[in-house]
Amino acid sequence: MKSIPSTIVPIIKEGEFLNCNLFDILKNKKVVIFGVPGAFTPTCSERHLPGFIKMAQAIKKKGIDDILCLSVNDPFVMKSWLLSYKDYHNIIGIADGNGEVTKSLDLMSDKSSNFMGFRCTRFAMIVENNLISELLIEEPGKLDVSSAENILSKL
Repeated sequence: MKSIPSTIVPIIKEGEFLNCNLFDILKNKKVVIFGVPGAFTPTCSERHLPGFIKMAQAIKKKGIDDILCLSVNDPFVMKSWLLSYKDYHNIIGIADGNGEVTKSLDLMSDKSSNFMGFRCTRFAMIVENNLISELLIEEPGKLDVSSAENILSKL
């Protein structure tokens, strides 16, 4: 099983961000992490994040401590994006601006043809005490296996 890297990244929680070691904050927790190519992009903003916000309580009832959203964006963009949703407090943001977490998990995607540079591939994973027990990677342009509904069915 692959492990979450010991990397310091900005974590956005309750509308504030703080630089934290991702590995340390996930110790002894069971979490869902989903990754999006970009904050404020159409599928991410209209379907992926809203799906997890809507289903957050149902997912947490299955024994999940936290739901985290990762994007290769800076913390200011991630904070603004999360705050644009009514129930933003249900999701913790990971602002992987330098792509360090994304690279270490082999989830980097070249979106240069769309003028977005290198971004995260759309995915969702279940992580228990920093070990990835389930990793679901989307085909380009799709939102199926990484959806909140699919993750809920895997718990």
